[in-house]
Amino acid sequence: YLIFFNGWEDDARYYGCYLHIDVSDDGKIWLQHDGTDWEIGQRILDKGVPKKDMVIGFHAPFMRPDTEFAVG
Repeated sequence: YLIFFNGWEDDARYYGCYLHIDVSDDGKIWLQHDGTDWEIGQRILDKGVPKKDMVIGFHAPFMRPDTEFAVG
């Protein structure tokens, strides 16, 4: 899932990502980017998804084992 912005202002093009979430074949939710102020990761947890089923994709792989979240 991806929410992005795309457009022009005068001669300048604007393009970027607000939110990027992947759901892998094994059912894990990969939070790749959260550029919102909605705290999407916390909202997903609040809906009952356990931390072991969520990967914080913007953390480097070597950092993931030191979190309470899935490593991949």
